[in-house]
Amino acid sequence: MEAAFAKPDVEDIADRITNAVMEHRLPPGIKLAEERLASAFGVSRTKIRQALTMLSREGLVKLFPNRGAFVTSPTVQEALDLFATRRLIEPEIVRNAIARSDKADLKRLRAHLAAEEDARKRGDRRTIIKLSGAFHMLLAEVAGNSFIEKLMAELCPLTCLIISLYDAPQTPACPENEHVQIVDAIERKDEAEAVRLMLRHLDHVRNELRLGEAEKQDIDWDQMFG
Repeated sequence: MEAAFAKPDVEDIADRITNAVMEHRLPPGIKLAEERLASAFGVSRTKIRQALTMLSREGLVKLFPNRGAFVTSPTVQEALDLFATRRLIEPEIVRNAIARSDKADLKRLRAHLAAEEDARKRGDRRTIIKLSGAFHMLLAEVAGNSFIEKLMAELCPLTCLIISLYDAPQTPACPENEHVQIVDAIERKDEAEAVRLMLRHLDHVRNELRLGEAEKQDIDWDQMFG
């Protein structure tokens, strides 16, 4: 007799919705209907409601009385504010990574860069987008400040939303080779160069932003989460 599949818990549901946002499968502003999500995940609407509440606390979802839950749709000013915040935080991440990382940490970063390169060679844009955001979260983890790590876990999915909303459709989430250059500088323990490269990198991503509306997108909820 086959074992029954375990139903996802609230955190797993929240993680999978976050991943869908980071991979640009859920666009900004789309409604997250509890009934559709409950059916797709095979769980109760109560669990879905709890997951959406969790995501609302992280800023990824907006809850409106009598209207429901929607993926956050950042304004242009919010986009600029977010990048200004990242310009303050990520130089400190780089400094801490230089001071605290060991050979095992650098090996993890190199493995991640190899995965990014493989995705580029395969032309797998969805994976490239996901890995680009994950690189910055991994760097925060290596840096060893749990408070900054938690903040980056909120900022990176929001950045993906902003890229989805305002970036040119075929522009990669992070310019090629810039992650490699940052890790090279960290490994050399060249703090000034690593910080300069990180700020340049964030400016490159920010400068790709353009005003415009997200295209309408049909969502197959069962295929995405089933």
